[in-house]
Amino acid sequence: MKSHTFRRAAIAAAVAVAAAAAPSAVAVPGPDAVQRQLEALVREDGAPGALAAVKGWDERTRTYTAGVGDVATGSAVPRDGRVRIGSNTKTFTATVVLQLVGEGRLELDRPVETYLPGVVRGEGIDGNAITVRRILQHTSGLPDYTAHLGDEVRPYRPRELLEIALRHPADFAPGDTWAYSNTNYVLAGLIVEELTHRTLAEEIDRRVVRHLGLRHTYFPAPGEAVIRGAHPHGYYRESAAGPLIDITDMDPSWAWAAGQLVSTPADLNRFFAALAGGDLLRPAELAEMQRTVDAGRPFAPGSGYGLGLVSTPLSCGGVYWGHGGSIPGYETRGGATADGLAAEVTITVQPGDTATARHLEAAVDTALCAARRAG
Repeated sequence: MKSHTFRRAAIAAAVAVAAAAAPSAVAVPGPDAVQRQLEALVREDGAPGALAAVKGWDERTRTYTAGVGDVATGSAVPRDGRVRIGSNTKTFTATVVLQLVGEGRLELDRPVETYLPGVVRGEGIDGNAITVRRILQHTSGLPDYTAHLGDEVRPYRPRELLEIALRHPADFAPGDTWAYSNTNYVLAGLIVEELTHRTLAEEIDRRVVRHLGLRHTYFPAPGEAVIRGAHPHGYYRESAAGPLIDITDMDPSWAWAAGQLVSTPADLNRFFAALAGGDLLRPAELAEMQRTVDAGRPFAPGSGYGLGLVSTPLSCGGVYWGHGGSIPGYETRGGATADGLAAEVTITVQPGDTATARHLEAAVDTALCAARRAG
């Protein structure tokens, strides 16, 4: 997600929480390569706090923290604390869409007009020319509504987000190129709701969250601004030298299907490992999800974008499958390998430069390659 439209928002101070350990996680004492990476993100990149979870082939999840969970009190970062996961939400949304494909309820190469007749219309925009595949792959040409929200912080309805986008001309003709647009996933979420006659939140919860037993993952209710349970505070900084602004409490409805979920690093590991391992989709749909096109920024060099899923090369060989999420207060990177390794790293500030994002990706690479070497 993009956050520049909310940079001047004044958010109420969050309630302090005590550090807590997730029952299924194993805290790692003492420094190792992952711990050193987290400490560097705090020391060198200016993150107030950092947390990570790494799942090895032994099925154990090891958790890590660095920095502080609340700069006002100096309290510890909760181990495997809940964070806003931003655009990792897109992979949950895409998974539900592809499950519907597997059930024969929609087709990837049918136009969105088939499922939302008369809805997608604008200057250079025609729902007859945009397929479901193109919205999931960011090749639709739809303008990104987040660039036009302004600074007003208030609840948003999904249709309203789409309407904001459709007031602006298409960025390019469908299929001409690739460009990241959160509008694509608002449209995907609306298709899910049209076909299932349930809310997207209900479908993600039923098909993914409860199915996998993700006990710390949830879709915030409309107007719900406070993160439930143990969580580090999230911060915004106007510039590299600017003060940290606590932006933990925030109504995330403006992100909806593109970025509204709350989760923990360990729950994200379980989700991406299950997805990459074929536990959520049939082989045919997973293969479609993993058919990638070249993707530039904001992803790591060499990454490819599939259908709500990103492949990222590992320095020790192979790739991992994930997405990443950027939302005011939190930045998350990670994913899972096809053979069951998984890692997620979060910092509690949205970085304003590419270098910090690359350092986060390096931390994920370190974690996954260390897990591979450990056997």
